[in-house]
Amino acid sequence: MTVDASELELTVERRLDLLRQMHEIRFFEQCLQRLFEQGLVRGSTHLGIGQEAVSVGVCSAMRKGDTATCTYRGHCTTLAMGAPVDRAFGEILGRAGGLCAGKGGSMHLTDRSVGLLGSFAIVGAHLPISVGAAFAARYKGQDSVSVCFFGDGSTNIGAFHESMNLAAVWKLPVVFVCENNLYGEYSPIASTTPVEKLVERAGSYAMAADRIDGNDVMTVRRAALEALDRARTGDGPTLIEALTYRWSGHSRSDPAKYRPAGELERWQQRDPIKRLREELGDEGVTAEECDRIAATAEAAVDEALERAKGWPEPDLDSRLTDVYA
Repeated sequence: MTVDASELELTVERRLDLLRQMHEIRFFEQCLQRLFEQGLVRGSTHLGIGQEAVSVGVCSAMRKGDTATCTYRGHCTTLAMGAPVDRAFGEILGRAGGLCAGKGGSMHLTDRSVGLLGSFAIVGAHLPISVGAAFAARYKGQDSVSVCFFGDGSTNIGAFHESMNLAAVWKLPVVFVCENNLYGEYSPIASTTPVEKLVERAGSYAMAADRIDGNDVMTVRRAALEALDRARTGDGPTLIEALTYRWSGHSRSDPAKYRPAGELERWQQRDPIKRLREELGDEGVTAEECDRIAATAEAAVDEALERAKGWPEPDLDSRLTDVYA
């Protein structure tokens, strides 16, 4: 492996920045929950509170020029890739200044300027697109890598297996990141999937694989660095299964009453933000410094929201732009 050791074990300052990012993403989603309750969000939203370490860990390991696709639960990845917070708010609020001019909403966040090729509302629809992006990089002689974030439910559809197979046969530079939060919409994974460890499915394609703690941002980052290096040096794709948990229901209309008593509370004890704070505390970072990081992130999110609220809605004449026939 050619990954620099300094990239595997970050300085305290860089880990504090990961903490800031996770706080920023969580405050963003908490704001969205309030906006939805106030009737300011058209359609539904799918929150990833509790899953922040997966996106932040993987995206922190990526390079400029790498690309990513994600699911409709894609706010974490969108912000971790570097999309502006105000424009993400603007998109979800249906404002002209949004990432997609207010036309895509919560489930279709896209920002090509930071390498985010899109969030996709159809389960698994983006896996072949990620493979296509990897093929394009290979064809153009670039060393960029395509990263695909998807949920555990996607591993049961044809596009998953077709994408894995083609990526393996052609040794394409793609990293498949399965955010296994134990539920496919409202169904526990055991009721829909015959294997407990989804990472075992990589064996069918002779593909490198890693099953990791998705609530430990540094564990995620290290696994991502190794997979990205493998892809970049021509050794083909990797499947990463990151075990994590969403604290809310599938969508804003789901109270998640199907969860066993105590399950949420057990996972909240493994809160990725709490765990990174504890790790930093063991190295001498004070609780006050961590609180300051959180307050800075919250203020930035509040300011971004106020800017987005001030933007106009799209002009009616724009409804026919960006429509192809």
